[in-house]
Amino acid sequence: MTKLRSKDVARREEKGVGRDYSEALARGLAIICTFSAEKRRMTLSEIAREVDLPKATVRRALITLEQLSYMRSEGRLFTLTPDILRIARAYLTCNAISDIIQPACERLTKTTDEGTAAAVIHNDEVVMIARAVPAQAARLDVGIGFRISANNSALGRILLSDKTDDELAAYFAVTPLEKSTPFTITDPEVIKDEVLAARKNGFAYACQEAEYGYHSVAVPLRKWRVRKTLWFWAFLCDSLSCVMTGGVAHDPVWFL
Repeated sequence: MTKLRSKDVARREEKGVGRDYSEALARGLAIICTFSAEKRRMTLSEIAREVDLPKATVRRALITLEQLSYMRSEGRLFTLTPDILRIARAYLTCNAISDIIQPACERLTKTTDEGTAAAVIHNDEVVMIARAVPAQAARLDVGIGFRISANNSALGRILLSDKTDDELAAYFAVTPLEKSTPFTITDPEVIKDEVLAARKNGFAYACQEAEYGYHSVAVPLRKWRVRKTLWFWAFLCDSLSCVMTGGVAHDPVWFL
């Protein structure tokens, strides 16, 4: 077994992981996650720099991923293969709610001619598990699996509204609040007020905070007779007039 660097030891201690924690698996997943719309193909050196690991370590991980058909090399460049979707598919097939909600998103988008989504919260981010957009507004980088910050989006604030006051305090104590646009609110007290308002009103609204030019409204979708909120609808549009006429989204169960 390769001896861990001091920074890796410190990282493990910070995370509180036990002796059975697999560094090799963690490194492989970290390498996969470095790829994005802006970084579709990267060299060994670029990947090593992104994950802050020695080139030899990254090289072994890349060879393994290539043997498993999750990665392919094109000269000096590495890129993901479609087989990587097996990992996402495993989650989606185990989570039947995505299959239930996706057709409802598509019907709602057809009715309103606006984008809709369902999402769950994971750590400090919102992850879309269903998504539909009008054909003329389709974006390749915004779909199932797309992530946005919880603190500056309507989706995130309605999800945060289901947390207790103590859970909210803990969230704001450790979550960095960064600007995505000039309109992004970064004052934790103001954001908390928005979250509490969402809890009281039953919906959240954000104006150009997550992305310039977009307004969004989100409402909760709860499992029947279960207090804890599991999934949420979002009604997304690119003008205030669309939001003001989007009251139909306040009753998501109707679309199911």
